Amino acid sequence: MRSCGLPHETAGLIIAELAANAALHGRVPGRNFRLTLTVTGPTLRIEVRDARVERMPTVRPAPEPDAPRECGHGLLLVEELADRWGVVPELIGKTVWVEVGT
Repeated sequence: MRSCGLPHETAGLIIAELAANAALHGRVPGRNFRLTLTVTGPTLRIEVRDARVERMPTVRPAPEPDAPRECGHGLLLVEELADRWGVVPELIGKTVWVEVGT
């Protein structure tokens, strides 16, 4: 990605968050998640598909400064870094997609 001029540092953060969410919240015994990267012109599309459609991701509001929490704000990071993102329910599971421009 670096040699193609794509946003590799941003992509790495987003991929890490989506993969962690899929492993933690989207796991079904005997099934893994799938990561797909696609480049179309200046846009990198990241897709992570897991097997649990009943657990749709939601962005939680940022914590108050006096009440920090250790987890639960990863999608807030994704929302800030991405140009666009969304979720597509599948017949089995869901796909979380993110688009980042160069």
